[in-house]
Amino acid sequence: MHQLWAAVRLPFVLDLRALALLRMGTAAIVLLDLGIRSTDLEAHYANMGVLPLSVMLDHTWTPYQFSLHAASGLWQVQAVLFGLAALVAGALLLGYHTRLATLVSWGLLISLQNRNPMIGQGGDDLLRMLLFWGFFLPWGRVWAWDARHAPPPARYDYASAATVAYIVQLALLYWCTALLKSGPEWTQQGTALYYAFSLDQLLLPGGRLLYPHFGLLRGLTFATWYTELLLPIALFIPVGVRWWRLLVVFVLFGFHLGISLTLFVGIFFLINMVSVLGLLPAVAFDWLTPRLAPHAARARHWRTRLPRWQAPWQLRIERTRPRPAGRLALWRTVRETLVVSVLFYVCWWNLDDVGGKPGRWMSDSTRWLGYLVRIDQHWGMFAPTVFKDDGWYVLEGTTRAGQVLDLNRGGAPLSYAKPAAVVSLFKNDRWRKYSENYLFVNNGWMRPYYCNYLLRIWQQNPAHPPLRHLSVVYMKEVSQPNYQVPPATREVLCDCEPPAPAAQLAP
Repeated sequence: MHQLWAAVRLPFVLDLRALALLRMGTAAIVLLDLGIRSTDLEAHYANMGVLPLSVMLDHTWTPYQFSLHAASGLWQVQAVLFGLAALVAGALLLGYHTRLATLVSWGLLISLQNRNPMIGQGGDDLLRMLLFWGFFLPWGRVWAWDARHAPPPARYDYASAATVAYIVQLALLYWCTALLKSGPEWTQQGTALYYAFSLDQLLLPGGRLLYPHFGLLRGLTFATWYTELLLPIALFIPVGVRWWRLLVVFVLFGFHLGISLTLFVGIFFLINMVSVLGLLPAVAFDWLTPRLAPHAARARHWRTRLPRWQAPWQLRIERTRPRPAGRLALWRTVRETLVVSVLFYVCWWNLDDVGGKPGRWMSDSTRWLGYLVRIDQHWGMFAPTVFKDDGWYVLEGTTRAGQVLDLNRGGAPLSYAKPAAVVSLFKNDRWRKYSENYLFVNNGWMRPYYCNYLLRIWQQNPAHPPLRHLSVVYMKEVSQPNYQVPPATREVLCDCEPPAPAAQLAP
């Protein structure tokens, strides 16, 4: 029985150093995400932007959500919250009060994502879950400020319910991604990547090089689907664990690097690459440690030159009494029970998501917990089939003098011609995702707010000629098989006009 348990347990043993890398990588992604989002504080998070608070509460809010960022519609308040989130993420990166920093980073990330779900993408779900499971993992036990006075652990291997949850979560991500891709483009025809690379809103130079080679795209389509479906099995093989882990990390790094070179997915690929760092086995650190030893020695030498910073913390640690063994055992039992319960809920949620009919396995009355603590998740990238509606935006502004300009191209004379690189029209992936949601008929409520925001931003610049009318136009180009390119059709999504001057409003 003992040998059986040891074999079952083996796939869920993680290295403490790998968990430390996972912590640092996750914190770095949070900081990067904050940096990108901070360039649009007013546009995406303030009342003067594309989603005022009242509109958000009417259209995107559920009774179970919370958001500190929804406490004010001022961009200045958002800036303070962004600064706080960056400070806490920096503490997490350094491993300073690690568990508290993890908890606060997770809460602030949920708050931020809840403020504007119209710019969210699949990587946001994974980033939330990394912080959630990280709270229960000892990812601050080594290579952290909290561990600076602690002796190196006798063993770096660690297993608990949280390590099981982390590995199962990664497997669920790829399994559900594959199962949701149920369309014949993925499973029978092999045309999914052809259609994905037909989307000029996503296509990058690497994808442009591959696009003419249909046979290669067909092979890569099946390779993608089978990789997502079969590779996670390697995480549960109890024999040769370290080599299976290295294979998974190597394949997924290459997989997401390939995505980043061909399709514009923002930081999605980085989040996925960071997410597998916790899988690195001890053999990777046996190779890495000698190469990092000189840098670590220099860091230790630098720290010894700051005795005044260390002394107060040393005194605090020396005076800290160890917790009674009974209390530690009770906390461990509560923690393990909680993790197992949440993991069951997460598996249940994903089972319902891939079950073919929403609500088949999980009723709406049981979803409140997922929405409350944001362990809800959906891994449907390009699923069940690839989106076919492609095109580009033309922001058609008419000046008071009658001149027609395209605001999307800096006020150049109006042209409906396709840009050389459609993807270059988007400031970042958050705007690309917003523009994608903007197209859907059931999101028609979004349209006037974006139009009026664009108009106001244009009018604020004294160098711009005043406008009397603005139309958000979409040049729709539906992807066709066999490299056929149909003529684009002009669709006006929204019209708006600047408010009349006060003198004109007077009776």
